[in-house]
Amino acid sequence: MRRMEFKMERQGLIEIGQEVKIREGKLPTLYYYVIEPAVAMSGNFAFGERLKSRTGKIIDIKETEKGFYVEAEFDE
Repeated sequence: MRRMEFKMERQGLIEIGQEVKIREGKLPTLYYYVIEPAVAMSGNFAFGERLKSRTGKIIDIKETEKGFYVEAEFDE
């Protein structure tokens, strides 16, 4: 299992336990991931850290002073 953190700007867009689809985006030398439909975005990852799975499950949502952070788990 692999866990990744995503930044979510608004509360209530997804729920713990929900199955989600992931879209991969590419920068010149890095990759990033978006929970569809554009609910939350990951940080940047190098080529060797790319996510293989395109579906995952939300396991936690935390509220901080900087916004909401979503933790998702993937079968890898």
